[in-house]
Order: sequence, then C-alpha cells, then structure tokens
Amino acid sequence: MKRFLSYLGEYDGALITPSTNLYYLTGMKPQATEERLFLLVVNKEGESTLIAPKLYENEIKWEKAIFWSDNENPYEILDNVLSSLNLKTGKILIEDTMRASFLINIEHLLKDYELFPLSIVTKEMRIYKDNEETKLMKKAAQIADEVFYEVINIDLEGKTEKQVALEIEFLLREQSEDIAFDPIVAAGENAANPHHTPSERKIRRGDLVIFDFGAKYKGYCSDITRTVAIGEVNEKLKELHEIVKEAQERAVQSIYKGIMAKEVDSAARDYITKGGYGEYFIHRTGHGLGLEVHEEPYINATNETVLEDGMVFTIEPGIYLPGIGGVRIEDDVIVKKKGKRLTKAERDLIIL
Repeated sequence: MKRFLSYLGEYDGALITPSTNLYYLTGMKPQATEERLFLLVVNKEGESTLIAPKLYENEIKWEKAIFWSDNENPYEILDNVLSSLNLKTGKILIEDTMRASFLINIEHLLKDYELFPLSIVTKEMRIYKDNEETKLMKKAAQIADEVFYEVINIDLEGKTEKQVALEIEFLLREQSEDIAFDPIVAAGENAANPHHTPSERKIRRGDLVIFDFGAKYKGYCSDITRTVAIGEVNEKLKELHEIVKEAQERAVQSIYKGIMAKEVDSAARDYITKGGYGEYFIHRTGHGLGLEVHEEPYINATNETVLEDGMVFTIEPGIYLPGIGGVRIEDDVIVKKKGKRLTKAERDLIIL
C-alpha cells in the first residue's frame, strides 16, 4: 500500500471493491462477484478501513476492519467510515469494476466530490512486472506450453470442439490455480472467428484447428495460441500459417526497450499486408498480460506507449478467411532490453 500512496498525487483516496486491483494492493481475494458490500476505504494519509460481510471474518485479516451482518446496513457503516477518513468530499478513485448498485448508494453519501477510475493509478503501477511477478508469469507460461503438448497427444479427430475445450480446461485446472479465460477451440471454417465459442462441430481430417488458452498461477495469467493441422491440409492453409508465423517472428524481433507499441504492431501488420491478407488481420497484434488476461500495454496501430523493461504482453497476429478458416499464433513476451518469449511451444505447423 505504501507504493500505492506514492502514486495518489492529487487524489484524496480510493474505494476498492473485490478485483485484481484489490489483490494486487493487499493480497485479499474475496469472490469477485460478491453481492454484499465489500469495500476497502483508503485516504491519502494511508489510513484505511475494510468494510466486509461477516462471512469473511475468519478468512481475511486487516488492521482495521468492520465485518457487518445481514441484519445491518453497510452503507450506514460506510457513512461513518468516510467521515472518519475525511473522504466525503474531494477527488476519489473508484474501482473500475464496482457494481453500479454499490456506486449509486455510495454517491448518496458524498458531497462536493469528483470520481475517477482507480485504473488511472493502478495501470501505471501494474504495467511493470517485478522479479517476483515475472517468475509467476514464467510458471504460468510453462504450464500453458505443457498443456499444449498434452492436448496435441490426444486423438483429436472425431472429438467436438467443446469436448477438447473441456479437456484443456481440466488439464489447466489440474496443473495451475485456474484457467485464465475460457479456452477457445476452433476447427475448420470456425477458425475464421477469432473469439469462437467451442461448439458441437467435430474435428475432421483436413482441418486447421486453433487452440487459444491460458493458465492462472498465483493470480498471474498466461495466454498462448497455436494452430495445428489434422492430417494433410491444402497448400492455401499452409501458406496462411507460414505468413502468420513469420509476421509473429518479425513482431517479436522488433521489440526493444524504447520502441513504441504501434511500431511492433506495424512489424506484424505490414508483413501480412504485403502477403496480400491485410484486410483479414482484423484485430490488434497484442495486449498486456498480468493479473488480468487483457491489460496495458495494448499493441495496436495507434498506441504510442513506449515499451520498457518489465512490460509483459502478447504477440498474436492472425489471418481469418470467412467460410474457409484461420490461423493465429500467440506468445507471451517480456521486455528485457529486447523481447523475450515466455511461452515457447513449437510454432511450426504441426500435422497430427
């Protein structure tokens, strides 16, 4: 929390509900979907009070905490806490993902105030990963690599996308804390949809299949995508894979401390455009990675963020041909003077 206070600057305090920000700042990890008011109130002097449901009394420890029961009104408690911490006025940071019902009730307690998203401060803190965070992300990446190899050793032909996605989820949960996001398995023509939801479509010979998944290890996410062939595929699909693989390699090789995010995007996008498929590369080249699977910095065509040591993000160009299929290859990369891959599974086209 001391580091957080040093970032507060002009802001008078913060109201933080269950979120990755709460975990990052305090290590507390209540249910993110908690319907009862769970709120950490912090002022710029470093004084704080936790207001939480009594359900958490034996689980969560905080120097000053008030645990409320279901027959109490938590907003009456909050009103007193805001007064004691001198936070009923001023510039107040609010957790970005706070429930609207919480926010509406909180606003009734404030006077002469301005609200700002907490991410104004936390994105600047979280964009750089320290050595301990890097170790956790390397482990999450290693788990993703291992699960990929386990998946391609399954007899995939004849299984549905949904069946394989469930198998991936099982393997990830078995080896890590949780899945980073719902796995994507997209076969044949479905691979033309970047965020395809696994369906009852069976995997067949001649398909290219996109696998996109990640592990969560001690809160930190990995995110890997590979595209494999089920038996021999036509030359057109092989060409797509080679173009995407080279585009990804060029983007990774372009990374160095001091380059702008948009320049890395261009390294991949320009190569795909030169190959004749620019209009079929329909998303950004990458996104930041950490406690969330999508965070700063975003590797897109307009982002002028200068990449620095300790930043972690994905590089994931793709080509998607409607009615035919698609290819995406994704790795997690950390800046250490240059770009260094954290995920290391085979990128050449694997024919199963």
